Amino acid sequence: MKELGIYVHIPFCKKRCYYCDFLSFSDATYLIENYIKALKQEIDKAEISKDEYIIKTIYFGGGTPSFIDSKYIVEILELIKKKFNILKNAEITIEVNPGTINEQKLKDYFNVGINRLSFGLQSTNDELLNLIGRIHNYDMFLDGYNLARCVGFKNINVDLIIGLPVQTIGDVEIDLKSIIKLNPEHISVYSLIVEEGTKIEEKLNKKELYLPSEEIERKMYWKVKEKLEKYGYIYYEISNFAKPGYESKHNMACWSQEEYIGFGLGAHSYFNNLRYSNVADFDEYFNWSENSKIIHERQEKKDKMNEYMLLGLRKIDGVRISEFKNKFVDNPLYLYRETLSKLVTQNLIEVDEDNIRLTQKGIDLANLVWREFV
Repeated sequence: MKELGIYVHIPFCKKRCYYCDFLSFSDATYLIENYIKALKQEIDKAEISKDEYIIKTIYFGGGTPSFIDSKYIVEILELIKKKFNILKNAEITIEVNPGTINEQKLKDYFNVGINRLSFGLQSTNDELLNLIGRIHNYDMFLDGYNLARCVGFKNINVDLIIGLPVQTIGDVEIDLKSIIKLNPEHISVYSLIVEEGTKIEEKLNKKELYLPSEEIERKMYWKVKEKLEKYGYIYYEISNFAKPGYESKHNMACWSQEEYIGFGLGAHSYFNNLRYSNVADFDEYFNWSENSKIIHERQEKKDKMNEYMLLGLRKIDGVRISEFKNKFVDNPLYLYRETLSKLVTQNLIEVDEDNIRLTQKGIDLANLVWREFV
């Protein structure tokens, strides 16, 4: 039986963060009820055989999934469970903003089977949180985190951002000290990406804010790695750290080129060698049909191999040569011999008996590319 992931997009927010370029809306709450109805219809029409596929991860992202009434999350997940064959220990994650949760919402999530929370904290510094347009402060996060533990959640991720305007290495050290003390199972640390058209870009262009230098941002990154590894977190992907056994199955599936189906406005999917997305307009989505899918790429074998290499290099273990050969038959050391030779010479990658992985210099470059172009 083939394994499959499900992504559910909830595009509503209480307020749009100043750095956000995601498909999300803070002025469309009047559409929530109709959106949930359309989303459930899309899920119900999906033709995924229970005999052929088993769902191993479900991920509610946004937007801010915790912004809408929890009854809608319950309805959606109950429909998914009815419609698909769900793995007994499937990882089921919902992103939560500390400014949009309460005890009842957390209980509803827990009781319907959600077993992983991802808190969008970003910083423990209230001034920085205000500077980037977050709707919560650190105390609100602490209240939500402690409530989640009391409700029974045993798998919690905390998101942090480095490279924020006016942020210092000292700020990052305080973030790490505070969060490590809480002992979450997973910590994601992302470098700020300044997206075109965002409020933060506007403020930077007007010289109202400034970013830390690239050198300082890199020092922040390696400080994060050093500190989290010291306290038992496994550095398993460029932006992710986990206690042993708590690596995100959703993340790893993405970087391992595994298939997933996206439901909701603008949601992306990777299925049957196709990368496609739903329409990004509400009116079009409310009249959704299979013909509404936008095909981005039809992958041939060469496309899949190239993508597998690029995605795999985000993982700290890199690309396992044996796994590549099992999947594609071909040997990556031979296929990419010229490119690999150059990258090894430039000290960007290293190759051992069964792994092709980034060096520290390679990780720095990958982060820079990710920050500027993704």
